[in-house]
Amino acid sequence: MAVFQRIAVAEGKIHGLPAEQVHFHEVGAVDSIVDIVGACIELELLGKPRVLAGPVVEGTGWIECAHGRFPIPAPATLAILGARGTGISQCAEPHELVTPTGAALLAEFAESFGPMRNLVAEKIGFGLGQRDNETRPNVLRAILGEAAEASPAHDWQTDTIAILEANLDDLNPEIQGHFVEKALVAGALDVFYTSVQMKKNRPGSLLTVLCAEAEADRFCELILRETSTFGVRRHLAERRKLLRDSATVKTPYGEVQVKFGKLDGKVIQAAPEFESCKKLAEQSKVPLKQIYDAAKGALGRAT
Repeated sequence: MAVFQRIAVAEGKIHGLPAEQVHFHEVGAVDSIVDIVGACIELELLGKPRVLAGPVVEGTGWIECAHGRFPIPAPATLAILGARGTGISQCAEPHELVTPTGAALLAEFAESFGPMRNLVAEKIGFGLGQRDNETRPNVLRAILGEAAEASPAHDWQTDTIAILEANLDDLNPEIQGHFVEKALVAGALDVFYTSVQMKKNRPGSLLTVLCAEAEADRFCELILRETSTFGVRRHLAERRKLLRDSATVKTPYGEVQVKFGKLDGKVIQAAPEFESCKKLAEQSKVPLKQIYDAAKGALGRAT
């Protein structure tokens, strides 16, 4: 009933009707009912396992619906996945790959979407469609398995970031410096250059930009517009980050902000905040190094 409710709500938004007044059109067909009820029976018989799914990939082109010809993805498919907050990407396959029924099943049961991680497959099932696709097999695969035993968990934070790279051998160093400032102001996590040897024996620089995964395209555009490169390499990387905390320590010159990195409840990293040290050095009219050393000494006593 929850799966049908998701479809009804989506169709209602499209038609401007409350969910209870929606006429289901294609989803009311016998095969769609069998798909939904059959999937629920399957999960029941499997003991209600956790459901994980790969990224949602849809085709392109057009589909004939009860209301006429619509572009792929179908309006209901977009509405159902959008209501769940699930992203959808398109590939070059000129056919519908994700139906409203499939979208509703994913939206209701899938806990997360992404590549398999530490999955030990026990049983594998394949469902084959009758249509011959052009770019990929018309096959739905289901895998029953368990998570591999992982190493003892730590309390560190994890996330995924994008790493963007471009080789430069003909860009004015002044412009390179300007790009670093602009990218950091725009929200990049880090920006740096590495000296490299390029083709035709030219010395060059490898530009690397670290940014949030969702911001990768925006920073790719920035690199292409602001530097001389013709292309940007892009890949994703997982991060493990210490839990962070901050405090102030007293020095003979005043208070300084410091940061702590904790792992499993213990402080394993501690450092003065540079900007705080710089500000105090300017106010106290003493060398920055002196403020920094005093803050490190105070940190040693505090930890």
